[in-house]
Amino acid sequence: MAMEMQSGGKMMGFLVILLVLFIEMAAPTSASRNSFSTQILEVQNQLKLLNKPAVKSIKSPDGDIIDCIKLSHQPAFDHPMLKNHKIQMTPNFHPEGVFGENKVASKMKPGSSRNVTQMWHLNGRCPEGTIPIRRTRKDDLLRASSIKAFGKKRHKTIPQPKSADPDLITQSGHQHAIAYVDEEKYCGAKATINVWEPKIQQPNEFSLSQIWILGGSFGEDLNSIEAGWQVSPDLYGDNHTRLFTYWTSDAYQATGCYNLLCSGFIQINNEIAMGASIYPVSSYHDSQYDISLLVWKDPKEGNWWLQFGNSYVLGYWPAFLFSYLSDSASMIEWGGEVVNSESDGQHTSTQMGSGHFPKEGFGKSSYFKNIQIVDGSNNLKVPKDIATFTEQSNCYDVQTGKGGNWGSYFYYGGPGRNANCP
Repeated sequence: MAMEMQSGGKMMGFLVILLVLFIEMAAPTSASRNSFSTQILEVQNQLKLLNKPAVKSIKSPDGDIIDCIKLSHQPAFDHPMLKNHKIQMTPNFHPEGVFGENKVASKMKPGSSRNVTQMWHLNGRCPEGTIPIRRTRKDDLLRASSIKAFGKKRHKTIPQPKSADPDLITQSGHQHAIAYVDEEKYCGAKATINVWEPKIQQPNEFSLSQIWILGGSFGEDLNSIEAGWQVSPDLYGDNHTRLFTYWTSDAYQATGCYNLLCSGFIQINNEIAMGASIYPVSSYHDSQYDISLLVWKDPKEGNWWLQFGNSYVLGYWPAFLFSYLSDSASMIEWGGEVVNSESDGQHTSTQMGSGHFPKEGFGKSSYFKNIQIVDGSNNLKVPKDIATFTEQSNCYDVQTGKGGNWGSYFYYGGPGRNANCP
C-alpha cells in the first residue's frame, strides 16, 4: 500500500511539473507582452492622429463610417509647413474647353453610360464647412505590414513604358495596361473612366484604374499625382470599388499616401469622400457607369487641383510637396494596374477593369474616354501621338480609338490568368 502511495505521489509530482512547464511555455514573456503593448499603443496613437473629432458621423450601407470633420481640422494641417496655411477655397484658374456634363444621366442610350455618386450619400450628407473623411479602424491598421506602411504604395509601382529592361518593370509584381504621352510639358490631364468591381484573387493584391501625372525620372526622385478607382482588400478590408488619390515626391519611398491618410492633399469639398465606395458600378452587357476626373495646375499658386465630375472641385495638393511637379509634368499615363503576387506559382486571376479584353468592346470591356491633357499654355486639348504599353498582352491588354463624342479613348484590361496567360 505504502509502495502504491509513493508511486502515486511521484506521478502526481511529475504531472505538476509538466503543468508548470506548460504554463510557462504558454504564458507570454515579458518581451512579447511589451511588444504587444507597444503595438496597441502605436495603433491607438495613429487612429487618434487620423480620426479627427467629428461634427457629424454617417453610417454607410457598405459598413463605412464617414466622419464630417471641420475644414481646418483635416489631416493636411498636421504638416509643419501647413500650420499657418490659408485654405484656397477656389482655384485661380480652370482649364479651357471643359466638357459640359450632367452629373446623372436619366435614360441610357446605346453606347452611352451613366455617371455615379458614393454609397454613403444614401444615408446623409456632411454640412457646409466640413469635409467627409472615411473613418480608419483598428483592423485597417492591423492588416498593414506595419503602422508606417499603412496607406502607402510599395516602392517602384509606376509603369515604365520605355524601360530597356522588361525585368525592371515586372520585378515589383505589378502589371499595367496603359495609354501615355511624354512629348511635352503637361499641366494636367482629364478622362472619363468606366467603373467596375474587378475580382481580386489574394487579399494583398489590388486592381485599379487611374490617371498618373508624373514628373522627374523613374529613379528615386519621381513625383506622382494619381487619381481613379480601386479595389484593395488589404487597404479597405473589403472588395468594394472606391474613389482614391495618391501622391509621392520620392518614388513611394517616404513621402505621400492614399487619400487623406497623411498630411498633404487639402480637401475643400463637403460632398465627396476619398476612399469611399463608388455607387453604382457597371455590369457585364448591362448598365455602364463612369466617373470623370480632371487634375490641373493652377499657374498662379502652383497648386495641383482635382475635380470629380463636372460639379465637384475636391481640393488641391500644395505646390511645396513636389520638386519636378512644382514646374510641370513630363508624362501622363491613363489605364489599369494590378498586383500579380503569383501566390500559387501561376499568374494571378485578379481582374483588371471589367476582367474582359478590349476586343469585346462597350458594355463588356472597361474604357477610358475623352482623354485630354492640359498643355503648357493651360489649354485642355486632345493629346497627339498616344502610345500604349502592357507587360503581358495575353493577361491584360489595351486598344486605342478615336471619334464621335468619345473623342480619344481606349479599352483596356483582362482576366489575368487564362489559357494564354498561365
